[in-house]
Amino acid sequence: MRILFDQGTPVPLRALLPGHVVATVYELGWSQLQNGELIRQAELAGYEAFVTTDQSLRYQQQLAGRSLAIVVLLAASWPRVRQHAGHIAAKFADLRPGVYLEIPVP
Repeated sequence: MRILFDQGTPVPLRALLPGHVVATVYELGWSQLQNGELIRQAELAGYEAFVTTDQSLRYQQQLAGRSLAIVVLLAASWPRVRQHAGHIAAKFADLRPGVYLEIPVP
């Protein structure tokens, strides 16, 4: 699966998603794009999932009918995310286009 990490998504999580191709908004030079345009660009580029820590995204953007899954990590702290990395990585196995998924990180 091709996955795009938004700014704020802990980049070390990439290493814990074997079998997936992960890029970041920063690496692609898309840091200046706003959420709506960013998601649209990700879809055009063929990404299958967009991972963010922006918990307001669902209220700010029209997410229905998207061709990629939207995954919201409910924490941006790498130490917290790392502790639950197995649980988080398992969620990617069942992702389908158009799914909106919030992943709690205690």
